[in-house]
Amino acid sequence: MPIDVYLNFNGNTREAVEFYASVFNTETPKIMTFGEAPPNPEYPLPEEAKNLVMHTRLNISGSNVMFSDTFPGFPFNQGNNIHLSFLSEDLEELRSVFTKLSDGGKVEMELQETFWSKAYGSLTDKFGIHWMFNHGTGEF
Repeated sequence: MPIDVYLNFNGNTREAVEFYASVFNTETPKIMTFGEAPPNPEYPLPEEAKNLVMHTRLNISGSNVMFSDTFPGFPFNQGNNIHLSFLSEDLEELRSVFTKLSDGGKVEMELQETFWSKAYGSLTDKFGIHWMFNHGTGEF
């Protein structure tokens, strides 16, 4: 059974998910805001939360990645404990995604040959998400 990744952002989920949708050429994501959720009179929704993203999802190469904004007043820690691994047997696809995600981000290791891969690299994108890239089948 696959593991879905859930990423929280600090008010910029819409920008992040639209960016990732363009990088991975996915369908335009459906976005539900906190304001679209059924109201609960016991917990009135703060005005600043109404347009924040409650939930959205992308399917990236067969994996579901889900996103939401952190609700106002809840703590937010920018993705320092999350790594997403992008694996592809198509070297050109791997290079393209690496290049696009590095735009505005920080490359930790350029794509290069390692003992386990013909091309491995890592970076942190402009949203603070850590990525690893591997060329191959993922059998190792």
